[in-house]
Amino acid sequence: MSIKAETSEILTRLGVDAKSFSGGGLAVRTPVTGETIAEVPAISATAAGAAIDKAHEAFKAWRDVPAPRRGELVRLLGEELRAAKDDLGRLVSIEVGKIRSEGLGEVQEMIDICDFAVGLSRQLYGLTIATERPGHRMMETWHPLGVVGVISAFNFPVAVWSWNAALAFVCGDSVVWKPSEKTPLTALACQAIFARAVKRFGSDAPEGLLAVLIGDRDVGEALVDHPKVPLVSATGSTRMGREVGPRLAKRFARAVLELGGNNAGIVCPSADLDMALRAIAFGAMGTAGQRCTTLRRLFVHESVYDALLPRLRKAYESVSVGSPLTSEALVGPLIDKAAFDNMQKALDAARSLGGKVTGGARFDSGSAEAYYAHPALVEMPKQDGVVLEETFAPILYVMKYTDFDAVLEEHNAVGAGLSSSIFTTDMREAETFLSARGSDCGIANVNIGTSGAEIGGAFGGEKETGGGRESGSDAWKAYMRRATNTVNYSKALPLAQGVSFDIE
Repeated sequence: MSIKAETSEILTRLGVDAKSFSGGGLAVRTPVTGETIAEVPAISATAAGAAIDKAHEAFKAWRDVPAPRRGELVRLLGEELRAAKDDLGRLVSIEVGKIRSEGLGEVQEMIDICDFAVGLSRQLYGLTIATERPGHRMMETWHPLGVVGVISAFNFPVAVWSWNAALAFVCGDSVVWKPSEKTPLTALACQAIFARAVKRFGSDAPEGLLAVLIGDRDVGEALVDHPKVPLVSATGSTRMGREVGPRLAKRFARAVLELGGNNAGIVCPSADLDMALRAIAFGAMGTAGQRCTTLRRLFVHESVYDALLPRLRKAYESVSVGSPLTSEALVGPLIDKAAFDNMQKALDAARSLGGKVTGGARFDSGSAEAYYAHPALVEMPKQDGVVLEETFAPILYVMKYTDFDAVLEEHNAVGAGLSSSIFTTDMREAETFLSARGSDCGIANVNIGTSGAEIGGAFGGEKETGGGRESGSDAWKAYMRRATNTVNYSKALPLAQGVSFDIE
């Protein structure tokens, strides 16, 4: 069966109307072979505005539904995702090129955040606050915020939506989702899965609670600029974040920005090298380096450099590359030609700075329009130039270090950083790395790689933006507004000293 035919079958099984993926003006290609697998109708900016208005009306009804009842809808969504896991995971592999385990793993994250959000629906707690006024009680309450806009990137086409949507729904918000133009099919599939959950849930869920806007840049701009969208959660490059952030700030809207990460790891003299090797290889090569948590820079102490690097080179030279649909390869394709070209430009720049490159060449998959690459290990004389930039491809820059305090400065010397890790059995090094003068990233790990964020611990905190967190902990507060309430249960109204008036 052709990939196009398989894609059509999966979408039909998931409940997506055939008109939604055929005959449209937006061509969808699979990075696995480069072939076009669907043609999706795109929405205009005007139609996007109408969908947002409808979502606002849905919000006004949804906010009055009790939070535990809202949690029931998310519970049903989790059930539907469990039933659809194999199909949706396969569709992720087709549309993005992830290997099977990572496609399924992304859907599992969706299921996990639904479980988290169901419990959260009974834990939207406010504080009781001590007040200076006798006979009064002061407290905080949390209320639904409004329409939540979600802009997602191609590399996590379904999980990012769910991290935001599951929390937003239990908080009483409606959701408008602008997926990447490269991954509209998985978004349509999620919309259909959510519709099944709504059908089981009943009439308490208003029409328009979820809208999916498939379109170009102007559609994303319409979402960012719409006055009825008080929060936009955007995932993508730092360049995109620099455009979205000021537009939201101009109208005093909130932003949750999860942007690129030039993430680093440190291998200390006392590190367990077997453990470090596995974590480094997975973190740097997984998903063909197309994660925001991909390990991109590695600092290795000079005392263990010569022991670790030959083993790391061997891992890079032996890793399997190939189609995630027809092989057991560990590294799949880059998303498109532009990604491959950017990878080659970065490697050329590294060579010009004295970098020694292992790997990095194009892998012949048999499909001229598909862009596979051997992961690249680049030994650099120092951190400079292209090393300070994030390239969304499987490139790992490796550098020696001698002084721990100095390497912390080097670790933190990049503009974008989402995740970080250190490999050490020295308690002082580990605790310093986690301290205020250690890693400046939102995720800091000890003896585990940079990738593999887990539901429950809020993901994000990209250091360049301070742009918020999602998927766990107290991230739900971003999707709500807080009010402070004071109740006077006394018989008198205390006035400021020296103030009185006759009320007779």
